[in-house]
Amino acid sequence: MDEVLKAVFAVDGAKVNFGAVRALDGVTLRVMPGECVGLVGHNGAGKSTIVSVINGGLTPHEGSVASDGERLERYGINAARARGVRCVFQELSLCPNLSIVENTRIMHRDLGGFGWRKRAAKIIEKSLDTVFSGHGIDSGRAVGDLSIAERQMVEIAMAFSDAGIAPRLVILDEPTSSLDASLARQMLDHVRRFTATGGSVIFISHILHEILETSDRIVVMKDGRVVAERPAQGFDHHGLVEAMGTVARGEGGQRSREQSTAPLILSHQAKGLPFAAREGEIVGLAGLAGHGQTELLLALHAAHSGNWLPERDPLVTFVAGDRRLNGVFELWSILRNFSIASLGDLSRRGLVLANEEETKGADWKRRIEIRTPDMDNRILSLSGGNQQKVLFARALATRARVVLMDDPMRGVDVGTKQEVYAIIREEAARGRTFIWYSTETDEVRLCDRVYVFREGRIKAELAGDEVNETNIIATSFEGVAV
Repeated sequence: MDEVLKAVFAVDGAKVNFGAVRALDGVTLRVMPGECVGLVGHNGAGKSTIVSVINGGLTPHEGSVASDGERLERYGINAARARGVRCVFQELSLCPNLSIVENTRIMHRDLGGFGWRKRAAKIIEKSLDTVFSGHGIDSGRAVGDLSIAERQMVEIAMAFSDAGIAPRLVILDEPTSSLDASLARQMLDHVRRFTATGGSVIFISHILHEILETSDRIVVMKDGRVVAERPAQGFDHHGLVEAMGTVARGEGGQRSREQSTAPLILSHQAKGLPFAAREGEIVGLAGLAGHGQTELLLALHAAHSGNWLPERDPLVTFVAGDRRLNGVFELWSILRNFSIASLGDLSRRGLVLANEEETKGADWKRRIEIRTPDMDNRILSLSGGNQQKVLFARALATRARVVLMDDPMRGVDVGTKQEVYAIIREEAARGRTFIWYSTETDEVRLCDRVYVFREGRIKAELAGDEVNETNIIATSFEGVAV
């Protein structure tokens, strides 16, 4: 009972149903002052649902919600904000047509009145400087002009900002998914500073070493239930993966297949070193976020795609990293989002063959484990990671010989990542080429060759044993591999 009274936030026996799907099945979760709680589990485990209960977005069908020992009978988003609950969502929520300052005004409703722009700018700039020293982001810029990494930085800084009601509980849902290693380290360091002063954090991430390093306590969810909970030092990477219900297995080293004699399939005269990819290669793009990797992928796609009508046998296909902006069709079903790139193979005389579409969709649902009872459900009924699986399946289901991937594993759980990596290797062994930008060093190390970017230029080409974190970081900051 004393623990309930001391908890910044407590959820007891929460049950939430979405139709026939039980998203939460009696979840109890408490967050104490000065504590970082790591929340892990596969996509669809219930993490986003319990977060929605805590931030006032959902009222549980059964169970109770309390804060500082007080049971909250009428609890919603406004009440959560008044109690200092802040969220950074996996799907970034800033208004792209407004400036950073204007978004700050929306976040902090008490900033109105004469001179609010100056006050809002001071608040967000102070928070950005505190969390991401040396960020270089102008608070007057429109959010739509920012890179996805910069948008994520602004959202994080906004969650930790104080405009009169100080943040007490900050919920971070995949906060480093678009950040490179140095920016992620800055954010994680700030989490530790925040909790050291009595603040509380719920930290959701599929990057398990971040969870293990940053959390005080780890809660593991599966199928809408808490299946494990103990201090972070009670877990190691293997044990955490096992608790999530995934068979732990290594990623393997560099693939041994000789690539240098394979036919050249694609080339591009980029700034700095020239870019080339051969048949059956997995080519990585590395370096600090926003230094030209996505621009190269877009240039390759534009140069090798039809101007209007999609080609029946396209050379390239694209997996977007910012799925809400460039990936999903939000009003469409999961099946239609999956099949849109393969309509040439699924239609006759201009008509889509529904049976073939459903068969192909069911095959990829099984193969990549898209967690849904019905592919006719809307795409937004899926968790963020499962939406990303649909985009990945959409690309692999085409005939394209080259798959361009813009940080495609953002927000995807460790078990699915392992399966996708295996699919990539299998497809590469059959001659398919992957050009893969990732902010995760572990993913870059799976590539045969890696181009490292700095300030919009390709500064180095690494291969084999040269592909390691030391060389990538050295080149990213200095322009010269060690």
